[in-house]
Amino acid sequence: MDIPATLIDALRQARHVAVLTGAGISAESGVPTFREVQSGLWAQYRPEDLATPQAFRRNPTLVWDWYTWRRGLVRQAAPNPGHYALARLEGQVPRVSIITQNVDGLHHQAGSTHVIELHGNIQRTVCFTCRRPTESWEGDDRRPPHCPACDGLLRPDVVWFGERLPPEALAAAYEAAQHCQVFLSIGTSGLVEPAASLPFEALRAGAVVVEINPQPTPLSDHATYVLRGPSGVVLPALLAAF
Repeated sequence: MDIPATLIDALRQARHVAVLTGAGISAESGVPTFREVQSGLWAQYRPEDLATPQAFRRNPTLVWDWYTWRRGLVRQAAPNPGHYALARLEGQVPRVSIITQNVDGLHHQAGSTHVIELHGNIQRTVCFTCRRPTESWEGDDRRPPHCPACDGLLRPDVVWFGERLPPEALAAAYEAAQHCQVFLSIGTSGLVEPAASLPFEALRAGAVVVEINPQPTPLSDHATYVLRGPSGVVLPALLAAF
């Protein structure tokens, strides 16, 4: 793959690289999208039946079982060369911030150390009532299990439809976009706000913005560089040229 020399120079000079990743990089690891997993038994349900606070209040067992099934699918996935290339980037640049819309935890598994999870992490569990994180509910066979602190119902630590993004994560994402020298937008459609605005924040702040995606997006006409292809091919080539 032909990587522009001027892009490599920008990366070499960068003190801070911010990276936004979307469903595309996870799809390369075999993680199905939300819509794709609504098949078989789950095809009869609407998203609002499975991924909203109202749905959980209405039928917590259904929602818990849905996420237990999804969690099992995610556990079968492994980081791909794109994830590992981003982890290796930390050895080349003083600061790398990974901002992800994905909930699978694959960036952590690949070795990235500064990951901002805008939509939470499906492998974590919190209390619906008190929000206390819980790692184990051994001996509690209820579906969903109950919080050991307040006896509320446990839920996945993900952002449901109608919920706000975690304020700390969102603030960290904007800080990274506004203070980086290079911004990589990888495998994201550029349609979901507020994440879609982050590369434009970086552009306004004077950063070099690179889109890595097989398909055009609303960002394509504005990015400094556009590298067409899957992240598992483009990112290793980018690191090799570094």
